[in-house]
Amino acid sequence: MNIETNIADLIRNLRDDVLSLVSEEAALAKTEIGEKLSQTGRNLGYLAIGALVASSALMMAFMAFGYLLGDLFTHSGFDPGKAAFLGFLVIAVLVGAISAFLISKALKNLRDNSIKPKKTVQSLREDKQWAQSKLS
Repeated sequence: MNIETNIADLIRNLRDDVLSLVSEEAALAKTEIGEKLSQTGRNLGYLAIGALVASSALMMAFMAFGYLLGDLFTHSGFDPGKAAFLGFLVIAVLVGAISAFLISKALKNLRDNSIKPKKTVQSLREDKQWAQSKLS
């Protein structure tokens, strides 16, 4: 064997190794993204079911607070109809403010959870450096 054959074999082996490495990294990225999407979907499902169950209990509690507040307004001298209206209005405003805060917090957290495959990106950078060092 001459030196040209050895160099050609080395280049062929390097090419094969790089192709294999890129293929493995692509499979890793696909798996990692799939896991993150599955986890996010599952968490969104839990969030939706929990919100539906909690909303039933909260509606009843808010109605009770509205009646209680209306009763307090009635004892303060308001007309019973206006007192009930004011009681429910105060509760509605408070609940609206709380729900707006919780929704904005949930949306922010969902935005901050990136599905970008961080491990794969780092691994690809390392592989690129390795391949460059082998070629130089």
